[in-house]
This record gives sequence, C-alpha cells and structure tokens, in this order.
Amino acid sequence: MVSKTKKNKDFDFEQREQREQYEYARSRIRQKKNLSRHFIFFIAGSVLFIILNEFIGLWREQLGDTWYVWAILIWLFIFLIHLLNVFVLHSFMGKEWEDRQLEKLKARQAEKISELQQKVDAEIPLPKQPKLPSDNMNNPFPDKL
Repeated sequence: MVSKTKKNKDFDFEQREQREQYEYARSRIRQKKNLSRHFIFFIAGSVLFIILNEFIGLWREQLGDTWYVWAILIWLFIFLIHLLNVFVLHSFMGKEWEDRQLEKLKARQAEKISELQQKVDAEIPLPKQPKLPSDNMNNPFPDKL
C-alpha cells in the first residue's frame, strides 16, 4: 500500500521541478529582452551621436571631428560583451554549470568534515564506558536468565 506522504513527496518534487524550469525560462526571457533593449538604445544612441556631430556640430571643437565614431565603437564593444554573455557564456555557465559547481563544493565540504572528524577521533578518543549491572535491568531480552 502506498502512503499519502510518498505521493505528496513526489508531487512536491514535480512541482518544485516545474517551478525551477519556469523561473529559469523567465530569467532567460528577461536576459534576451534586456539585450534587445540594449540593441535598440545602441542604434538610437548611434544615430543621435551622428546627428549631434554632423548636423549640430556639438562637441566638434572640444573632441575633434570623429568623436562620435569612437563613442559608437566603445558602445558597440559593450554591446558585444552583453551579447556574448547572454548567448555564449550563459551556455557554459548556466544552471547546469551552477548545479555541478554546487555539488562539487558540497562534496569537498563533506570530505573536509570527515577528515576533521577523523583527526578529532584520533586525537581525543572517547573513553569506553563499562557495562553497568543496571543496564541489564532495562534490557527486556537479557542474554542469560
């Protein structure tokens, strides 16, 4: 007979898995949405820089004739880093990578704890307690009658 607690544990695990998948999908959508916004701002900002330099002549005397080219190139570099982070680096360092790293760290921590426990046991052994006659009185199944 299967107990209700077993079914509830399976159901909770499935719900948690679905919730994690949902949150992961939402975060990926948010990353891609922010990348799209960045691209739109990059295009609009580049056009604005060109207009400010070519038609209005703003900062031409202080920064030179081609200041807007350098500004656009720097912004393009930042956008490319953002693009790499969303599409390339995320696949290397995504959720699966985080889970693997977490498991490695937990294994290392368990190993360290067992090493420390062995050192403590070796340095400070627990004294052996002699068997008291009163212990036999509490035993419902004594060895000898």
